Order: sequence, then structure tokens, then C-alpha cells
Amino acid sequence: MLHELFTPSVQHVLDLVGIFAFAISGALLAVRKNFDVFGIAVLAEVTGLGGGLLRDLIIGAVPPAAFTDLGYFLMPLVAAALVFFLHPEVERTQAAVNVFDAAGLGLFCVTGTIKAYEYGLGLTSSAALGLATAVGGGVLRDVLANEIPSLLRWDRDLYAVPAMVGATMVVLCIRFDVLNAFTSGTAVIVAFLLRLLAMRYHWRAPRAWNRRSSARESDEKATAQ
Repeated sequence: MLHELFTPSVQHVLDLVGIFAFAISGALLAVRKNFDVFGIAVLAEVTGLGGGLLRDLIIGAVPPAAFTDLGYFLMPLVAAALVFFLHPEVERTQAAVNVFDAAGLGLFCVTGTIKAYEYGLGLTSSAALGLATAVGGGVLRDVLANEIPSLLRWDRDLYAVPAMVGATMVVLCIRFDVLNAFTSGTAVIVAFLLRLLAMRYHWRAPRAWNRRSSARESDEKATAQ
């Protein structure tokens, strides 16, 4: 189904762009955590490839694409090298990095959902795995860096929700037999724009109703910094 929507060369380029953007975010976190060059490379690899690797292992697409395509494996290393030598400059272009990261999120939630469906999963399971493809690398990154995963933190802009919307749009298109290059591209764009809007206007998910906490709001803000 994927090869019917995008040519292999286009799909490959889009995957590499998404992997590179995710890997940059992993390498930057490693620098902020004062990791050495090996730690930077590991966090870049995990962030760039983790979601796709998780998806492929679950659906039985083995060996995973991360190990059969040298470009997939090398792209995070390129990102790690870029951050290692030029991290002050990369930090200054964080807004641009966030845009690419949002594009990767939109792309991977769609392609992950489609690939899961191709391997026989139901619509709901396919959407869940599409979400995991989009956010899995970031979760693994945060766990390895001893951080609470970003998508679980109230003080972070919406991340999982845009991916959920994109994945849901895909399964609805599959359900009503209208999945094509235009509708799948629309799902990518919607997820991408939702993520950008969430960053621009700081949209966040609500916390528990009538929440009672011993932690002061100032402590929570300090944790977010």
C-alpha cells in the first residue's frame, strides 16, 4: 500500500528527513546532559530509529528496516556529528529543528499506521502502532537520558495528540476505502500543522479534574526548565 502512495525513492527521502530531525533532537538532549561522543551517537540513533524499530519488531517485519538500509543507520550518526561539532549553532536554529521534527512526526504517524495495516493489524491497532512509530524514539530517548518522557509531561506542548489525529485520519480513510496519495498527504499535513500550532500557542493536555498535589506550581515550572 505504501508503494502505491509514494514511489520508493520519495518514501526513502522522506524517511531520512524524519530520522535526521528526530536524531538531532536526541543529540541535542545528550549535549545538554553532558554526554560524551558515544552517548551523543547512541541517543541520536535511538531517537531517530526507535519508533520504526519498535513497529517493525511488533509486526514481524524482520530484520527491521533500520538494519537493512545503511542510510537509515548512518543518518543519525550524521546528525550526531553535526551536533557534536556545531551544537551552539544548532541550538540557535532550534525553531527550524522543531519544524523538521514536526514534519517527521506527521510523516511517521501516517506511514507507521499504513505499514501496520499492511501486516494484518486491525484499524485500531494500526493507529496505535502509527502513534508508537511517531513518538517511540522520543520516549526511548528520554528514558535513556533519565527524563520523564515529554509526551507524559503536562508542561510540554502537545506531541502525541497530533500524531493520534494523523493516525486516526489514516484508519478512517482505510475504513471508507479512500486512502490515496492525497488523503494520506492530508493526514501528514494535518498532524504537522497541529504540532506547529501546539508549539506556537503552547497547547497542552488538561490535567486531572480537581487535582490535589503537594507540589507547588513553582516547583513544577522549575522542573520544566
